[in-house]
Amino acid sequence: MNQDIKILHIDSNHPLLWEQLQEAGFSNYEDFTSPKEAIEAKINDYQGIVIRSRFKIDKTFLDKATNLQFIARVGAGLESIDCEYALHKGVHLIAAPEGNRNAVGEHALGVLLSLMNKLNKADNEVRSGHWNRESNRGHELDGKTVGIIGYGNMGKSFAKKLRGFDVEVLCHDILEGVGDGNARQVPLEELQQKADVLSLHIPWTPQTDKMVDAGFIASFAKPFWLINTSRGKNVVTADLADALRSGKILGAGLDVLEYEKLSFETLFEGEKPEAFEYLLQADTVLLTPHIAGWTVESKEKLAQTIVDKILKYYSHE
Repeated sequence: MNQDIKILHIDSNHPLLWEQLQEAGFSNYEDFTSPKEAIEAKINDYQGIVIRSRFKIDKTFLDKATNLQFIARVGAGLESIDCEYALHKGVHLIAAPEGNRNAVGEHALGVLLSLMNKLNKADNEVRSGHWNRESNRGHELDGKTVGIIGYGNMGKSFAKKLRGFDVEVLCHDILEGVGDGNARQVPLEELQQKADVLSLHIPWTPQTDKMVDAGFIASFAKPFWLINTSRGKNVVTADLADALRSGKILGAGLDVLEYEKLSFETLFEGEKPEAFEYLLQADTVLLTPHIAGWTVESKEKLAQTIVDKILKYYSHE
């Protein structure tokens, strides 16, 4: 049914994505290496694009993609695409937050427990020949209040993982009525009054850019642990470092960094900012390279979700 639909894959993904699209009658093509300009020069030949985060799909790109029917991002967020302009041009947008939500929920919980129990610090010390018990006395999650900002696929997954703990879970979201049996939706002010833990599960938008700054942190009534598995630019690193120094933030688990490239594949070249140097030295900080949603299982689930959504889109055409 789909012989005339040519799909250009510009990032590698789980092989099932290619295989199932081929079985469904689509024509697959790949180009994982050409510069963006070379892709732009030939994109008018294709009806679909499958991308992870290789480059930004902007107005220039979309103007040249004259036959484009859909863009499928094998991931959760769409901030690397000019969504408004794509929709204006009649291009259907597909993402797959369902594919890696479980991975993100598990990662956030693992990082939180590691921080509260000082596992990374204790591990480093034992490896260095130090057997320090008192300075590695941890904190229990039971009895704490966990605040989740952003209660979509990822936030809901994290809240579900917390059901085995005796905790109060609060969520805040720009949409009304998203709370459920795992989290009670509250205004931001109430979350800031009560939370011992803050976990971010928000996209990167003009509203969330640099959201966690000095003023935001100061609005919390208690010192708290911060987990960020969303986007690095949602947090002002210099203000985070100051809050860690002062003890207002007890520990930070960061899977994403303000300094990441848009492709998420590299950090930055050149001299490291002072705030980042502090994070690298601080034993109250746990850093991972944007892998919260990056499991063996999620790679397959992301690909399957994209295939299913492409097939569903064409079944309604």
